[in-house]
Amino acid sequence: MEEILDLKELLLQGDIKGSLAIIEELEEMSKKDIIKTIRSYAVILLLHLIKQQAENRTTRSWDISICNSVLEINDENKRPKLAGFYLPPEELREVLESAYRVAINKASLEVEEGRYEPEELEQLVNQEEILNRALALILPPE
Repeated sequence: MEEILDLKELLLQGDIKGSLAIIEELEEMSKKDIIKTIRSYAVILLLHLIKQQAENRTTRSWDISICNSVLEINDENKRPKLAGFYLPPEELREVLESAYRVAINKASLEVEEGRYEPEELEQLVNQEEILNRALALILPPE
């Protein structure tokens, strides 16, 4: 990574302000990568929650997929060396909201064998309820 080489050079030059700017940039890049990974698992989680609600049933496969998605999201969100998480509940909610549109599109191909257009499927399910359920599954109990 070019940023690491730039950081090394700035540190050798004693440029603390420039070094801190690069560190902030690296932190932002890392967080974006974490958000992208969490979002991809959130799409899978929401897809199956949408299917459960739309079809008013579940399958073992959906349940396992939901469970695995939650495990992956929590694993990705956990700070390895520090206590806590990269994304607080409010930011997790934002990631879920951004993933919802993709999940609806994908679910429209699967619910009742693709019977509904995404807009029609959206009318059949309760987005707020699904997002709240997803967040409740992800967040540790208080």
